[in-house]
Amino acid sequence: MSDQVFLCPVPLHWSRRLLRGYNQSQLLAQELALRLSVPMFTELRRVRATLPQTRRSHDERRHAVQHAFHSLPCMNKHIILVDDVCTTGATLNACACALHDAGAKRIDGLVLAQSFDPSTSSGQAG
Repeated sequence: MSDQVFLCPVPLHWSRRLLRGYNQSQLLAQELALRLSVPMFTELRRVRATLPQTRRSHDERRHAVQHAFHSLPCMNKHIILVDDVCTTGATLNACACALHDAGAKRIDGLVLAQSFDPSTSSGQAG
């Protein structure tokens, strides 16, 4: 059983990656992996294209990314998902479900920024 930590970028669908030319989450994860001497886990795939999540409700986001990810086996690995922005957590949760189904022992998330919704009564992020 391995307790080694792996960084895993949230993947883009190949079509969006082709249009954009890069995956910002992959760039973040690669830089962190290099600076921290932590290996990457790159076997998580977005198997279904989804529309951009901007301006979608929490329920719409969750439904849009449901079953959009698949991972090759990652038995007993501790994986840290890396993403640029977290709004509702729907994408990170969908990725975590795919990694869990593939055997990950522990899954954490690391994001560069948390979106802020000033319309919420508590002023909380998310």
